[in-house]
Amino acid sequence: MSQAPILISSRDNPLLKELRRLAQDSTAYRKTGRFWVEGDHLCRAALQRGRQPSIAVFAESVWPVFAAEFGAAAVKTLLVPDALFDSISGLESPSRLGFVFDLPAGAVLQAGLASVILDRVQDAGNVGSILRSAAAFGFQQVIAMKGTAALWAPKVLRAGMGAHFALRLVESVEPATLDGLHVPIIVTSSHQGELIHRQTLPWPCAWALGHEGQGVGAELMSRAALSVRIAQPGGEESLNVAAAAAICLHASVIAIS
Repeated sequence: MSQAPILISSRDNPLLKELRRLAQDSTAYRKTGRFWVEGDHLCRAALQRGRQPSIAVFAESVWPVFAAEFGAAAVKTLLVPDALFDSISGLESPSRLGFVFDLPAGAVLQAGLASVILDRVQDAGNVGSILRSAAAFGFQQVIAMKGTAALWAPKVLRAGMGAHFALRLVESVEPATLDGLHVPIIVTSSHQGELIHRQTLPWPCAWALGHEGQGVGAELMSRAALSVRIAQPGGEESLNVAAAAAICLHASVIAIS
């Protein structure tokens, strides 16, 4: 049950110090077991997926605007002065509304799910965009190999636009763990493999997407059931990994529709 809002006005409050780390440090969630989302879009997306925040934080100026919709959403509700909220936020233009959630429990690889494998994809924007495509096209699980950007980092959450709450996310996976996935792995390359639009794509499957510069690593490549490439008649050297992901995942949807 939610409680009456608690007003905090001290910058040195221990809880606010933790929130500041969650909002500004990409891997702080791994130590605390909880993560921060900011803005009404992400907060609403989480609630729509049945996620309950442990803490809701409002700047005093927006509390009258959001109280009716979000005031009872969390177990604990905090009100802080606007300037103090701005010091927590990692955004240039803070939205002055944020939720803290506990990380999902038991985030281990599940066999048989349509999945996306991220092999050392390092740009937070790319990772978030790929998560959006995965959720949009009916993939259920995203598996991040070691070296991939932190999936619950604030920048990835913002780029994912709520997709995190529709997916099973598994981090820091070693190549050997993928042997328990039990669905065919498809790898993409700019210059190798068969053209994707000429292939009969398996379903469910796991699309493997590699490092922005180096592509999919050898250990993952050796586990692939199929290697494909995207036709590029314009002659560009390669596609951005997030753009390539959207094309590949959509191709799977077309194949089963």
